[in-house]
Amino acid sequence: MEQALNEWLAAHPEIEALPGRDLFIVARYLIPIEAALVQGCLEASGIPAVLADAHLMQTDLLLAPALGGVRILVPASFVQQAQATIEAFKRGEFALDENADVGSME
Repeated sequence: MEQALNEWLAAHPEIEALPGRDLFIVARYLIPIEAALVQGCLEASGIPAVLADAHLMQTDLLLAPALGGVRILVPASFVQQAQATIEAFKRGEFALDENADVGSME
């Protein structure tokens, strides 16, 4: 399993490992709310995801490019699933229809 993950990671150099941790940076966003939206989509898909540096970016958006933006982190066992979910988000698969009722709790 680990060899398959290593081969997949070699083909996806944009995915970064955090040194000494079982977490990977699967995406970076300069706009904190966009990162929060993607995190919500990941969690809705059953993928544990956390944001790193979101509060720092909200404090001073001018620092975002210099610091690399808000990072989305997921455990190693969810990296491939997270990447597929992020691609689905980019394609608009999580978009709500204009007539979607988001106020109903039923």
